[in-house]
Amino acid sequence: MKKTTQLFFIAALFLCSAVTFAQSTIKGIIIDAEMNSPLPGANVLEKGTTNGVITDFEGNFTLTTKASSGEIVISYVGFATKVLKFNGDTDFGRIILNLDNSLEEVIVVGTGVIDIAEARKTPVAVSTIKGKDIQLKIAGNVEFTESMKNTPSIYVSNQAGGFGDSQLFLRGFNDTNTAFLLNGQPINSVEDGRLFWSNWAGMADVANAVQVQRGLGSSKLAISSVGGTVNIVSKTTEQRQGGFVRFMGGNDSFMKATLSYNTGVNDKGWAFSVLVDHWQAHRKYSFGTAGQGQNYLFSVGYKPDEKNTFNFLITGAPQWHDQNFSTDIEDYELYSDKYNPNTGFRDGERFTERRNYYHKPVANLNWDFDINEKLDLSTVLYASWGRGGGTGMLGSSGNRVRLESNGEIDFDQIVQNNIAAADSNGFAGFSDGFVRRSSVNNHNWYGLLSNLNIESGENWTFNVGFDGRLYKGDHWRQINDLMGLNGFVDNFRTDRPDDYVFTETFEANPWSALFDFADEDQRTQFDYSENINYIGGFGQAEYATEKFSVFVQGALSTQSFQRTGRFVGTGNGLGKSEKVNKVGYQVKGGASYNLDESHSVFANVGTFSRQPFLDNIFRDIRNSNDLVEPEIDNEEIVGLEAGYRFKNDVFRLNVDVYRTEWGNRFLSFGTELENEEFGIYRFTDVTQVHQGVEFDFEYRPLGGKFSLRGYGSLGNWKYEGTTPFTLQNDDTGEFLDDEAGEVNLTDVKVGNAPQTSFGVGFVLDITQGLSVDMDYNIYTDLYEFVDVEEAVADALAGRVYESQKLPAYTLADAGLTYRFSLGDNPLTFRANVNNLFNTAYINQTDNFGTFLGIGRTFNASLRYNF
Repeated sequence: MKKTTQLFFIAALFLCSAVTFAQSTIKGIIIDAEMNSPLPGANVLEKGTTNGVITDFEGNFTLTTKASSGEIVISYVGFATKVLKFNGDTDFGRIILNLDNSLEEVIVVGTGVIDIAEARKTPVAVSTIKGKDIQLKIAGNVEFTESMKNTPSIYVSNQAGGFGDSQLFLRGFNDTNTAFLLNGQPINSVEDGRLFWSNWAGMADVANAVQVQRGLGSSKLAISSVGGTVNIVSKTTEQRQGGFVRFMGGNDSFMKATLSYNTGVNDKGWAFSVLVDHWQAHRKYSFGTAGQGQNYLFSVGYKPDEKNTFNFLITGAPQWHDQNFSTDIEDYELYSDKYNPNTGFRDGERFTERRNYYHKPVANLNWDFDINEKLDLSTVLYASWGRGGGTGMLGSSGNRVRLESNGEIDFDQIVQNNIAAADSNGFAGFSDGFVRRSSVNNHNWYGLLSNLNIESGENWTFNVGFDGRLYKGDHWRQINDLMGLNGFVDNFRTDRPDDYVFTETFEANPWSALFDFADEDQRTQFDYSENINYIGGFGQAEYATEKFSVFVQGALSTQSFQRTGRFVGTGNGLGKSEKVNKVGYQVKGGASYNLDESHSVFANVGTFSRQPFLDNIFRDIRNSNDLVEPEIDNEEIVGLEAGYRFKNDVFRLNVDVYRTEWGNRFLSFGTELENEEFGIYRFTDVTQVHQGVEFDFEYRPLGGKFSLRGYGSLGNWKYEGTTPFTLQNDDTGEFLDDEAGEVNLTDVKVGNAPQTSFGVGFVLDITQGLSVDMDYNIYTDLYEFVDVEEAVADALAGRVYESQKLPAYTLADAGLTYRFSLGDNPLTFRANVNNLFNTAYINQTDNFGTFLGIGRTFNASLRYNF
């Protein structure tokens, strides 16, 4: 027995020594190449096993491997994965991770329906903005659109309008003609293509990356974008446990607090992530632009096996903000560059005619199915439920009283005038009362996207997919504030008595708007719904070798439009309209050739037939089921582009040339009529030609301690030919027959975005943990928005309208980042100054006046990771 015990003990010692001998101890420090600072939270994994560790705040790691030799895999979201070989105990010292130019490390789910450029080998004109930069520079009192402004042919304007009121132009095309996608889901308005950035105020907090595809792009969806495609890739369920808390402050009492936490993946394949924040400010920049909102994201991931991945995400950004519109340049000179014609005081507090409020929860369920090595399927089911609207005044515009001292509205006097004009019941109407109303825009939107990716042989790749959407929008006006009255008399509906009185009011609040809105008996001015159903299919084939690639892509879609009116206003507006069906298509193709490891060239061509927007199909969408006559046809677009790419270890350069011809375009412009009423000019057969050259570069010498980047855009964008036009009173719905005819727009410059722009920026690591950065932009060849009244007047006089050129201007933004630690956890301090030199400039005009740019603003934040 004793001998047996001794033998067992010796065998155990031998086995332990063998196991010990088989292990190795691996050490190192992971360094962020861009900031030359430690990278906490990076994953270090022994290849082929589940054995791994995460780096500490100083970027250090120690990994005891199961094998004596092999490879370790180092990864971090947004950085290129690095694989290192080891043989026995190894100290790698400093291990540099470079930023990943692809988005593969960012996207966790939905890779088949998120159309990133890297998914296709044939290049397109593309720029990618990483979530890291967005978090540092944009997650404050700065518009999310400004995360894209340092890329070629992008222009951001109207930032002084209020929180979320900016506009983005791509190659001279506004957001109605640029496709915006959130994780593959289209988010442009189905009705008119517009994008209201205030509805997406939380994107700066939840975006992992933004990819701007200019021109033809790589999108396989059955969408026909004229300017390009912007893919916003949001956070989903994080794979690592941890979170952060961040506090931020800025000019004009801006404050924001954010909390985020991730559970990490448990043994059963489940993971949960949550993010919430709150922000507010008494103004953005101009007077009377207060705002407040929240942001939330909840995501659940589940990976039951190696083939299937599921992720459910819901996010929303309920907000309200007071708005600033354009005004005459003389008003700014008379009062202040922060002057706002919509605002004033009521009972000693700021009050406004114009408040936007909205809550648009968005949910999607992603399923990625790796069928086999050659076949995978990605599907997303999504939905959004928008509730909210915007306020304005209703009644006798002659009751709008302004103070001579500052040009602001005297709301106290309006209340007194209402009280004086009211009858014994406290009622007044259109002729003598003046109240604040809300124009409500509620909608339900459901969609399904699915893409099957087929790898055939070594060189061929095929994609086929489906794109379906169901949309219903409801629109009406309701009373928001009776302004001292007990009721507002409104006989706008022809089937109501002349003394019909509205006594209920409804808050201009995004949370209240979810469930508290007017029933039909409390709706005024207009009340209608619209149903838009969309079905599309797409396919793509690509052949690629190491030297050469070629692709062809096609999509076909059908879209139906139908209006339902719930009361008769000024036209044939009751009941359901005729259902209108429109078929659209797109065909794209291209090829690329790699001259060597550093040089490549490519060319793409495409043609689209795009269905018109619903608002362009009906003659008077608010009041009538009548269609426009003659019937509006599809818009026809032809795009050509070519490019050159150069890349080595420290320098990259992209050069692109393009030409886009856009025919049969429908345009509508607002204008001011007599008695402070508003009108809409409609042009029904406009042709635009946009052509130009653009470039961008990046230089990273000194091992990543310094980086220099820049871009340039030189365009020639103009209208061509003649177009018919009409003028409609937006308040009454009446068409002014004496204001109709044809206008010649040949060689008229396209306005509202600079046709020439340049930019340069740098990041400099001063010492470990401390860096500074700066961006400098030049904008010129900026033209005013087409002044429709002058264009019409010139046409009637036999002349051709000539666009007026606006002054060129430059802007500089600067930032400082300092990373330090609190115990074992990292803290990041960030400070931003925008428009560093407080430059005064005009950034846009419309038919109502001028928008001034924003002066110097700032913010600072402290972020604690745990």
